[in-house]
Amino acid sequence: MILFVLFLLLSNFIGAVSQVLLKKSALEEHKSFIFEYLNVKVIVAYALFFCAVFIDLYALKVVPVSFVPIIEASSYIFAIILSRIFFKDKINLLQCIAIALIIGGIWVYVC
Repeated sequence: MILFVLFLLLSNFIGAVSQVLLKKSALEEHKSFIFEYLNVKVIVAYALFFCAVFIDLYALKVVPVSFVPIIEASSYIFAIILSRIFFKDKINLLQCIAIALIIGGIWVYVC
């Protein structure tokens, strides 16, 4: 079961990466309305999201459904970390507290 939980975490990470790609594309200037949606970053982002959904479905064969929302909360942690890496966003105290609460909640549920 631990392997499938890791698959869920991987799926969340892939989803966060796809969101970063979509935001990077949205911040760029595009030649036309069509190129806002048909460019490499957007297509790769949706392909990654599509893969993440299939990884989720594969993991749900083993992981109890009641456990999934707990693991899905890790996507907020990935979003904060990736926004720091790619967009140079500052991580403030409130976000650190949120990360600690999420990790604590996952820890309590698992143990």
